[in-house]
Amino acid sequence: MADTMGQSATATRNTSMALGFCLLAIAPQIFEFIWSIGTIFGWGAGRGPATVVMNHATALLAGAPGALIGAASGDSKKASSEVLLALIYSYPIFAVAIVTLFMTVRSAQDYVGGVILMALGLFALWASSDLQGMRGFSFGAGTAPRMFGGLLVGLSAAIALTGLLTDGPGMSHYSWRGPLFVMAAILFFALAIRPLGVVVSAFASFMIAAAGSRETRWVEAAIVGACLTAGCAVLFPYVLGLPMPMFPRFLVQ
Repeated sequence: MADTMGQSATATRNTSMALGFCLLAIAPQIFEFIWSIGTIFGWGAGRGPATVVMNHATALLAGAPGALIGAASGDSKKASSEVLLALIYSYPIFAVAIVTLFMTVRSAQDYVGGVILMALGLFALWASSDLQGMRGFSFGAGTAPRMFGGLLVGLSAAIALTGLLTDGPGMSHYSWRGPLFVMAAILFFALAIRPLGVVVSAFASFMIAAAGSRETRWVEAAIVGACLTAGCAVLFPYVLGLPMPMFPRFLVQ
């Protein structure tokens, strides 16, 4: 009975890992979708949410398999950015997620850490895929990123393999509150800087980031945020010479 309970717990943990890896596999697509929502309100330029979802869904379900079949038949047609993202990044992580379901993970910390680093290396390979490569003895713009990305993928795969072959620590408790609010603050600043200006977006971003801690004292946070906002208002336009709007667009107009 104890063995059955242990196997059930292992299966549950593996299922949770596999689901997490599936989410990691489409993380860039999710990020672009969230970013594209800002275009509805006129924040930034780019494709709309419907276009982003349609293009990535088509690439994952049809474009990438078609590119693989075409490559096997000798077709050298250049794939789109969405298809390359699916082939270079998403499909390998999906494969890892499937393998995870059938493996016994002996060191979850090493295994998960290795897979996350592997995802970072694969993303670097995709991001540098359209850069010029090496010609003869001359390095191109994409030579170093692809070289280091491939090296990171190899080393992180070795770390993940260690998590399967050797006993080690399990996953420790991790709080998502802090990183979640910090990322939300960064996204808000990026989307709000043009329509709302430095003063509003910088102060609001600081207050969003401050919400990541349960121990935040809001009066003190507001004072510090106001001081940092004043510093940004001087630093960006006058010290660095960046042409950033200071106040909301509707007030200036």
